[in-house]
Amino acid sequence: MSTLPQSEPLIFNPFTPEFMIDPYPHYAELRRHVPVHEHPGGFWMFSAYEDVAELLRSGLSVEQRHVAPGPFRDAYAKAGVTDEPRLKGLALLDRDPPAQTRLRKLVTTAFTMRAIEAMEPRIRALVDEALDGIARGGGGDLVEALAFPLPFTVVSQMLGMPPTDTKRMRVLTSTLMRSVEPTTDVEVMQAVEAADAELFDLVSEAVAWKRRNPADDLLTALISAEDNGDVLSHDELVAQVTMLYVAGHETTVNLISGGTLALLRNPDQLELLRAKPDLEKNAIEELLRYDAPVHNSRRITLEPYHARGFEIPPGSFILANLAGADRDEEFFGPDAGELRLERENARRHLAFGGGIHHCLGATLARIEGRVAIGELVRRFPGLSLDGEVEWNGLLSLRGAARLPIRV
Repeated sequence: MSTLPQSEPLIFNPFTPEFMIDPYPHYAELRRHVPVHEHPGGFWMFSAYEDVAELLRSGLSVEQRHVAPGPFRDAYAKAGVTDEPRLKGLALLDRDPPAQTRLRKLVTTAFTMRAIEAMEPRIRALVDEALDGIARGGGGDLVEALAFPLPFTVVSQMLGMPPTDTKRMRVLTSTLMRSVEPTTDVEVMQAVEAADAELFDLVSEAVAWKRRNPADDLLTALISAEDNGDVLSHDELVAQVTMLYVAGHETTVNLISGGTLALLRNPDQLELLRAKPDLEKNAIEELLRYDAPVHNSRRITLEPYHARGFEIPPGSFILANLAGADRDEEFFGPDAGELRLERENARRHLAFGGGIHHCLGATLARIEGRVAIGELVRRFPGLSLDGEVEWNGLLSLRGAARLPIRV
């Protein structure tokens, strides 16, 4: 189990080999013994379901400028970077109301349920193509063959992005996602700021190209989005498109790879899914609950916040442990640590966050996960692991960097 020596206080301690292999035993210890605790690293952590759910619904800030002086602010200063390193602080995920309310309204004008659901035939075609390649090779790395290229291609085509250097975009988006990690590492912060600036320029060029070449796609719709005369400024538009581009594929990679791995490690549930394909929708909810694509989310207090007898002061950075909360026995029952595709309340998971910052792309991720995993397990009855899983080394976006399979 991922624990500190008994002589040390129990705190969030992700820097052990055991944690990187399986963080859930450590999450369980935190949830049972110190579900709310102040970390010496300068933040608080919540890990019980009810506490996390209430925090997400609370309307607390997500704007990093509100963090009080301490290790996080000091680290930014030491690194020589701004304390709003991501997309000029203009992305929907990084704004509080009323700016967040306005941006979400404009974005959802274009990013409609109809547009998302219309992508399913294309998603099925892309999955079939990827599975053909896996079949020809007798297996391979699921991340490289399916989990990454599917959502990356889907969001690129949905946006109508012009031809780009996909390898470079992959490197930049992966680097940018490290900005959601609880880190004070100077080199990481500098790499994130550099990737952020380069991505902003690349997407700015794509937006300019799309203004000259409008089409029936999401990027054109975002350019045209209007609410009573209000439109997105150029920088706001670039920030939202980059957010959709990055968040639209990075998290789905973890859903597809993590969901497949969970099924392979629970063969009874794998066979149940094959036998009952009508379970697909609930199965995706349970897979999201069992191993959340995003393990942690952040909130920042603007005034004293009370939880379990603690008074958390204004300016505090709180890490909401979504993955740990989703295995809380107090909410999901004594078998919360087990994968059960027929779980009735699986959809109550917090994998997509909650409150005003509930994931905008949740519906698209569900469709991609349902089609990709469903087709994979049906097409290959001999599907199995073909070696050790390699992890990506991230804390908040923990997932497989390589998942070798045999078919």
